[in-house]
Amino acid sequence: MLKVGLTGGIGAGKSEVSRLLVERGAVLVDADRIAREVVAPGTEGLAAVVGTFGPEVLAADGSLDRPKLGAIVFADPERLAALNAIVHPLVGARSAELERAAEAAGDPVVVHDVPLLAENGLAPLYDVVVVVDARPETQLDRLLRLRGMTEDDARARMSAQATREKRLAIADIVIDNDGPLERLVPRVDEVWRELRQRAGGA
Repeated sequence: MLKVGLTGGIGAGKSEVSRLLVERGAVLVDADRIAREVVAPGTEGLAAVVGTFGPEVLAADGSLDRPKLGAIVFADPERLAALNAIVHPLVGARSAELERAAEAAGDPVVVHDVPLLAENGLAPLYDVVVVVDARPETQLDRLLRLRGMTEDDARARMSAQATREKRLAIADIVIDNDGPLERLVPRVDEVWRELRQRAGGA
């Protein structure tokens, strides 16, 4: 089984690439989705977050108010580190569980969608690292246009992540996603063929 780490800066189009890879037969382990699951109401993760950040990070229905928490941690590296110390071990444990299930089912390619792969030095955990790349101005445009962020919020989130150079330095495969979807699809097809070949030898 080939373990693939997929990453990219916010707004680079990593989610679109992971969707296309799943369509082609990859098993997806989505760190962002797992990160939401481990702080769902009633979980130990949510209790730990409230214990660290206070009840003001809860929404009226008792769920985590993600925008409020985001505003706190993205402006303060120490608070972000405190949040990561709670969430990352929980995400890691759940990811490993999903991977074992994929291996037991005989799936040849497991793609781990990991936004902070470069930041957390996780490249050695994977057989292949795929980086979805876009110019910072393209990322900013997408965050403003498609996600409705303010420019200040978008820039803060971009600057909280690894630099483009740091991500590219750990890449085994780069998917350039500066252009339209029509250009992305054939490139993902090429990458999928390469991953399948590598999995055959893995």
